[in-house]
Amino acid sequence: MHLTLEFGGGLELLCESVKFHNVNVDLPKGADKLSMRDLLAWVRTNLIKERPEMFMKGESVRPGVLVLVNDCDWELSGQLDTTLEEKDVVVFISTLHGG
Repeated sequence: MHLTLEFGGGLELLCESVKFHNVNVDLPKGADKLSMRDLLAWVRTNLIKERPEMFMKGESVRPGVLVLVNDCDWELSGQLDTTLEEKDVVVFISTLHGG
């Protein structure tokens, strides 16, 4: 499944300072759909190059990371159970900033 992933608010530093990623994510074995839970596991394995604990806590994102799926807050669409479709755009933005 082709997706566009965007990392902002400092999260891009965990992905070798690359903000935009056009990726092709395979469906899990035996699955007919891709969920945000599946995508986050894929991101942890394939995109996060350092300090994954700054992005994820358990199987979800850390508190303070805003997740948008096609410009809609994932909290409105089921969070980890959100179903992704071909060419969806998923944005991860850290809302925590030093000062």
